[in-house]
Amino acid sequence: MRKISSGNTASDLPSIAGWAFNIVVLLFATSTIAQPFVIPTGSMESTLMTGDHVIVDKLAYAPHGNSAISKLLPYSDVHRGDIITFRQPVDISTTLIKRVIGIPGDHIRIENKAVYRNGVKLSEPYTQHIDPRRIPYRDDFPSSVVLSDVVPRGLEMLRDHVKDGELVVPPGSYFALGDNRDNSLDSRFWGFVPRENITGKPVFVYWSYDASTEDLTGYSFHHFFDVATHFFSKTRWDHTFKPVRSAN
Repeated sequence: MRKISSGNTASDLPSIAGWAFNIVVLLFATSTIAQPFVIPTGSMESTLMTGDHVIVDKLAYAPHGNSAISKLLPYSDVHRGDIITFRQPVDISTTLIKRVIGIPGDHIRIENKAVYRNGVKLSEPYTQHIDPRRIPYRDDFPSSVVLSDVVPRGLEMLRDHVKDGELVVPPGSYFALGDNRDNSLDSRFWGFVPRENITGKPVFVYWSYDASTEDLTGYSFHHFFDVATHFFSKTRWDHTFKPVRSAN
């Protein structure tokens, strides 16, 4: 009679080792190469909607200050118009997603909601303006009239980097704005994005689901029940598998 062993035999070991290797590779890829990210607010509408789930390419940009690695791998510089993910400068535990408007050396000003970079008015078809009001500082920037939403780091930016009515982006920093320009807390309010805070570039939307900010940030039982019962009706099929494109 053949005996049945409850332990692993020698023939099982290659299979177990293979599965272990695959799991390690998957975890490495998820944390190092690409990472899922959910858009919890409407600050990037209508480019990215609240409830968009995106894949972020974490190898898009070279590690800050590491020129040797930059030459070996297909990294690129951060360009104007890129949509980036980054650690919020005031709270690095929070990841944000915005569009790069100014790179080091650029002169930026906003006049009646229109952005001027190095004296040239930008064409920004990707932006959304939903508030018909013209609010000082938000829509005319930089301004001596400062809104209460501006944090000390933003005040420091205004104090040290405004010249002749324009904001001058310093070395190693980037000026980033939300595409939903009237409803975005961005560099106007908390200052520049340091280069070392940039973590990647969103590549495509792999799933878009119509959910509230509260559900997306809390992942409550209500959210899971909502997805289970309304997956097909609340999935934005026309927005799913949509590539996320930068703008020149």
